[in-house]
Amino acid sequence: MKSLDDLFLHFLQDIYYAERQLLKALPKMAKNAQEPALKDAFTAHREETVHQIERLEQVFEHLGKRPKGVPCEAIKGLIEEAEEVLDDSDAGAVRDAGLVACAQAVEHYEMARYGALIAWAQAGGHKEMVGLLQQTLNEEKKADKLLSDLGANQINKSASALAKAA
Repeated sequence: MKSLDDLFLHFLQDIYYAERQLLKALPKMAKNAQEPALKDAFTAHREETVHQIERLEQVFEHLGKRPKGVPCEAIKGLIEEAEEVLDDSDAGAVRDAGLVACAQAVEHYEMARYGALIAWAQAGGHKEMVGLLQQTLNEEKKADKLLSDLGANQINKSASALAKAA
């Protein structure tokens, strides 16, 4: 990578791969969540992810490139961590708390990636790309806030009560 354009393309391919992996992972997270609001959050975010992928494909189009992902070890690790939570916990509030934490780690990774892409698109004067990427960043921030609220207002309290009852 010798230029900011090279770096932009690499990170774009990275997040494209990540979003496509999340498209596969979110239904399993929804299926294994017990709290209805968490199930709904995962299901709704999967639908958002479909549109996020479409916007990324538009960014590739602006660049005159074919949409293509490059394997992203970070997202693989974050998804693997969610799998461990599922494998090592029983259905209920504790598992849900773990799923919230794993999902937030993914959101934070995505927010960091989209933030960098937006900054680089701005530096390159690519206003049309900035708008597409900013829309997705806003959705990721909204998903993170929803997860925070679900954790703080419901799920963590339920998980904590289980520990006190044991």
